[in-house]
Amino acid sequence: MYLGLDLGTSGLRGLLVSADGHAVGDASATYDVQYPNEGWSEQDPEDWVKACRSVMSSLCHKYSKEYRSLKGIGVAGHMHGATCLDDAGKVIRPCILWNDTRAAKEAAELDGQPAFRAVSGNIVFPGFTAPKLLWMARHEPNNFARVAKVLLPKDYLVYWLTGELTSEMSDAAGTSWLDVGKRDWSEALIKGSGMRLDQMPTVMEGSDVVGPVRREIASELSLLANVAVVAGAADNAAAACGIGAFREGQGFVSLGTSGVLLAAKDNYAPEPASAVHTFCHAVPGKWYQMGVTLSATDSLNWLAETLGTKAEDLAKNLPDSVTGPSSVRFLPYLSGERTPHNDAAARGAFIGLSKASNAESLCQAVMEGVGFALRDCLEALKSTGTDLPSVLAIGGGSSSPFWLQTLANILNIPLHLPAKGDFGAALGAARLAMLGVSGRLSAEVMVQPSIQQSFEPDPHFTAAYDAAYLKYTKSYSALKELM
Repeated sequence: MYLGLDLGTSGLRGLLVSADGHAVGDASATYDVQYPNEGWSEQDPEDWVKACRSVMSSLCHKYSKEYRSLKGIGVAGHMHGATCLDDAGKVIRPCILWNDTRAAKEAAELDGQPAFRAVSGNIVFPGFTAPKLLWMARHEPNNFARVAKVLLPKDYLVYWLTGELTSEMSDAAGTSWLDVGKRDWSEALIKGSGMRLDQMPTVMEGSDVVGPVRREIASELSLLANVAVVAGAADNAAAACGIGAFREGQGFVSLGTSGVLLAAKDNYAPEPASAVHTFCHAVPGKWYQMGVTLSATDSLNWLAETLGTKAEDLAKNLPDSVTGPSSVRFLPYLSGERTPHNDAAARGAFIGLSKASNAESLCQAVMEGVGFALRDCLEALKSTGTDLPSVLAIGGGSSSPFWLQTLANILNIPLHLPAKGDFGAALGAARLAMLGVSGRLSAEVMVQPSIQQSFEPDPHFTAAYDAAYLKYTKSYSALKELM
């Protein structure tokens, strides 16, 4: 048996997977995000440990036989978070999360150094790790002076399990400290942000074995001795492993809290100016590119909360079929935007409201707005030479057939909905553990799921959605002048 742990922004999920790749059972635990100031987003790493204890205890009780035959553990997690440890290995301050925008000024300064884009292959976004440490140096100098190591969130769980200070390529690529082409830390980038190479953990490939679970932790968690922990993966790279997207031409669209359009790459081909992320894959010798819109289902959840209802109820009230774009336009920039604008100050808007506008039309506009933002991502990917003939659809928003058909029309490529099952980041993390422990080949383990339903773009509406998308792209620039 193998275990995949997925450290999300709001909770931790553990998935038990058999050696033949089938999910056996899962458990989860939740925790909170703290917002001490506007634009700030933090978590206490101890909450992740508590959640891990809870998940492991639940799995042990519900699936005792399978749990006690564990051979390996993989950990996936949300990216970019700055978890700072002192020289005794103690957490200095709450982790600054991926959606924290306090370091926008510092990010712009680092991005102004030509080496950062040239070596990391990416724009330095405010949510990345390096600008957060520069912000600490300026605003929390006493804390900054104590920093001995900086870990990414899932790497802190690996540290708690093994006692080893490590990271891996797919997560480290989102720090602005990694030479993404060479798959190693860049001393020039580290020094350029006021850090030292010795403050970085050892960087590994995702399926590399970090070490066994520490004896005292194994005893506490009722694990057998010598359960191996692999380095794991960033959440999106792990999701790509779970969905079987690791070759050129394979990819997925994720309608989660944020929206992601990801394409696997056989080679390193960055284009930072496009605001496309170019990161190392968790699979050795592979990379991936992705465009990100920061508020996907988050936009729908916001609308539902504002209207005093539930997102699923809003979605259920939509028509059975898609008949073209709404007359209302929505810009989903509730938390700023990444691809293609790199604008932390961007804000959302409804355009074209009338007395006829109701909950149904607003819901459709929100789904289309997220779709247009993902079309921005697709166009940015195309500008780098990436071709996506079709994609798999995952994430909570993929439960809405209306949304998927709308998205297929907007992107003008087929979307394939996997058959029900586990194929997300937790499965990807378990698959990496399987690779590391068994030595099997990626192609044997990271297979794609069977397809439940496909959504083909409707050619009758291609011109209408193209025209609506053009208006959407102009809306950002026009409203930017008014903000």
